[in-house]
Amino acid sequence: MNKVLRTSLLAALITPTLTAAPLASAQEKFREDLYYVGVLGSLFNYRSVLERVPLEGGGRTQQYNDGWGSGVTLVAGDHISELFHVELRLGGGFKEADIGNTGASLNVDFFASWYIGLHYHLGEGANIYGQFGFSYIGGDADLPNEEARYAFPQLQEEFPESAFSKSWIAGLDYEVLDNVYFVLEGGNLFEDTLTEVNTFQFNSGVRYEF
Repeated sequence: MNKVLRTSLLAALITPTLTAAPLASAQEKFREDLYYVGVLGSLFNYRSVLERVPLEGGGRTQQYNDGWGSGVTLVAGDHISELFHVELRLGGGFKEADIGNTGASLNVDFFASWYIGLHYHLGEGANIYGQFGFSYIGGDADLPNEEARYAFPQLQEEFPESAFSKSWIAGLDYEVLDNVYFVLEGGNLFEDTLTEVNTFQFNSGVRYEF
């Protein structure tokens, strides 16, 4: 009788364990074949902006300057496998970046980016990812006076002059609600090969997967 009872108890303990193992494995793969959308607040750091700076004794020298602007980014993507995803982004700036002391500013009016990426599950709802792609950018440089136009001669034409550029992003997401993730990331949005202005992007926001 005791042997029968012990056998029954052992079977009762083993059965839930065996059924739980496939469920745990499935949870690690739940993102495959899911779509997602997101809204991110963005900071744009414009670097390597060449400026003519006046010297105290007269004349000018050249130095690189930078500035910060802000905007918003909309994201839509597809987890095409357990590890890979493809993504489309649309966004633009709503606050211009002041460059130097002449009143000059830069802004990304709009951009469209396409990426293919690799993501890796860290456990406890966290994931790291990296993605590489291409962006199409439209922007403008505001040079409001003669001093600004003289200080930034390379910005007097359309900015950016090269509308297509390579882009990359590295990031971290963490599940805060069911299928809702907090996102924190940074990377390069574009580099204008003609003016040499290099623009980095830093984003945070939420993403929903379905």
